[in-house]
Amino acid sequence: MKEVTVQELKKLVDDKANIQIIDVREEYEYEQANMGAEHIPMGNILAESDKISRSKQVIIHCRSGARSASVINALEKQFGFENLYNLKGGIIAWANEIDNTLQP
Repeated sequence: MKEVTVQELKKLVDDKANIQIIDVREEYEYEQANMGAEHIPMGNILAESDKISRSKQVIIHCRSGARSASVINALEKQFGFENLYNLKGGIIAWANEIDNTLQP
């Protein structure tokens, strides 16, 4: 599975790269702390796969990287996506290494 680190994602964001970032955590988790990513909960993502770009690099994240990895596996297997990247360490790594104001 392809991954990006939080440092790589920060550089993409800072460089205003043409990417899509999707947060697959539950609504209450997203409301508690988020990175401003598009929110498509894990339970909805297969039904809403049409919202996922096929032309951009798409970074999918959750709290630690486990749920997003399983989402990526399902999307690749069922819909043939080839442009999905897991955020290594999820929002926890982002909070620890990039934005310590977040409390995921």
